[in-house]
Amino acid sequence: MSIRTLLASSGMIAAIGLGYGMWAMISPGEERRREMIKNLPEYNQQTMDETRKRTALVMQTLKEAAESNENLSRGVGGK
Repeated sequence: MSIRTLLASSGMIAAIGLGYGMWAMISPGEERRREMIKNLPEYNQQTMDETRKRTALVMQTLKEAAESNENLSRGVGGK
């Protein structure tokens, strides 16, 4: 094994170790992760229900628009 190969391998291992170390520093701890999960909209049942209703209304509007022959992209009263 040549010195060049040994240095290149050592450099790659050092770069990987540095990347892992930086990732470990910026990743949240377990307590912070639990706090973040509690703040997600999916965690609160009321917010999740509102999101489902809003999504259903959007899908209904899209379905109605797809079934109509009007070109809605031209705006109101456009020809």
